[in-house]
Amino acid sequence: MIKRTLFFGNPAYLNTRNEQLVVTFPEEDKKEVTIPIEDLGYVVLEDPQITITNGLMMKLVQNKTAIITCDKQHLPCSLIQPLVGHSEQTERMRHQLNASLPLKKNLWQQTVSAKIYNQALHLESRGKNAKKLKRWSTDVKSGDTGNLEAVAAAHYFQNLFSEVFGFSRNQKGIAPNNLLNYGYAILRAVVARALVSSGMIPSVGIFHRNKYNAFCLADDIMEPYRIYVDALVYEIVETGCNIEELSKTLKAELLRIPAMDVYIDGKWSPLMNAVSRTTSSLYDCFLGTNRKILYPEYTVNRSLE
Repeated sequence: MIKRTLFFGNPAYLNTRNEQLVVTFPEEDKKEVTIPIEDLGYVVLEDPQITITNGLMMKLVQNKTAIITCDKQHLPCSLIQPLVGHSEQTERMRHQLNASLPLKKNLWQQTVSAKIYNQALHLESRGKNAKKLKRWSTDVKSGDTGNLEAVAAAHYFQNLFSEVFGFSRNQKGIAPNNLLNYGYAILRAVVARALVSSGMIPSVGIFHRNKYNAFCLADDIMEPYRIYVDALVYEIVETGCNIEELSKTLKAELLRIPAMDVYIDGKWSPLMNAVSRTTSSLYDCFLGTNRKILYPEYTVNRSLE
């Protein structure tokens, strides 16, 4: 089942009644709205004048619904998730924490290789040359000691948005960096939610290890999935609409990310479900029953065109 994503960009009062999320608006002419909590995967709270009850937060967390709050720049800045995400959480965390350095290096090698290969497939789908990326995807060493991830990323973005004058990938750079930032933040929340549901600690990574980063593992595992944000942003840029300001229309487009179709293990799946399969396969690697992380392969779903 595809879980819904709700976005609240205006003042509202959110509470719960009969296992429903109840939305009440300050405007008298707006009717009360109810949504079944069991249908919700993500709730994004942007307006600072939104009020949410503790009872509703408790029910959302128990439903494993990710609650995402935004900062003054309207970018996602926090994620509320349950303390206990899996019935075997203690054992699963122990296997994660006991993972050997050679295993983590191998997992990062797989991750970087999958990311670069997906970047190559994306460029090819846009009619751009991807020979270097395809070659680099097979040259990644254990632990990516050659730093091919960074080399490939610079080449990839230079070619992907070559029509955007002066573009380079930088969080504070010119548009469409703003769209990429927002999309990656949503993707990060999707991956963090899946990791918690798989009984793992999002802050203990296989490569990323910044002591100030609470989502190191999420940042690791999301790498091969970034391509779907890139693809959506590329299509938005191609429409010729104004991308200088992150409007509500653009945010609505980017909030489709959890439900995007991705091709994984020979079949199509919503991105949020695919990520759960990836995190489940990651745990199998920590457990020692598998040696390969299951990642998607970028493909255009022609049946939806």
